[in-house]
Amino acid sequence: MKVLTIVSHPRRESLTFSVAERFVQGLTDAGHEVEMADLYGEEFHPLVFEQDEPDWDNPRKSYSARVQAEMARLKRNEGLAFIFPLWWYSLPAMTKGYIDRTWNYGCAYGGAHLPHQKVLWIPLGGETEDSLKKRSFDTMISHYLNVGLAGYTGISQSEVAFLYNTLAEELESGDEINKHYESMFQRVYELGYTYSDSLAHK
Repeated sequence: MKVLTIVSHPRRESLTFSVAERFVQGLTDAGHEVEMADLYGEEFHPLVFEQDEPDWDNPRKSYSARVQAEMARLKRNEGLAFIFPLWWYSLPAMTKGYIDRTWNYGCAYGGAHLPHQKVLWIPLGGETEDSLKKRSFDTMISHYLNVGLAGYTGISQSEVAFLYNTLAEELESGDEINKHYESMFQRVYELGYTYSDSLAHK
């Protein structure tokens, strides 16, 4: 399977990118083809200007060259993965802007749907699992990603895999912190390695 992995973080040496590298390693070890989109590194512009605003009367509207190229990249992959830090309990502006511009009318909705079999969302949150669940933020975020985005654009399988406590707060010893991150990296490797397993059982 060809999997487009879309990463959003302004720093290449961030935990987000370390997670992405382990995820991609899992995909590769399982035999998948991987294409990575580093939105900051590629200087993707997340603002929607007039040329990329939908024209409801023209389902064949020609968008900007950059957006047309991104649509083509989306369509040449069979699966998607988004890896991003959870900021203000939502997507970073870069990730949201990418979706606003590329999941556009005539491509992702409005007589057309995205062709992907699956999308996996991997948000990195500084909070613990209990803290995120306390006010049902996990449910809110998952519903938005799985139903509001993936479901609306025709992707039948959408999963959210939160990574919690990415700041390792309340962990006192170096050994505890190391084990926490090792466990995190092992989990994302397995998410990559087993990416298509659930599809095989459909």
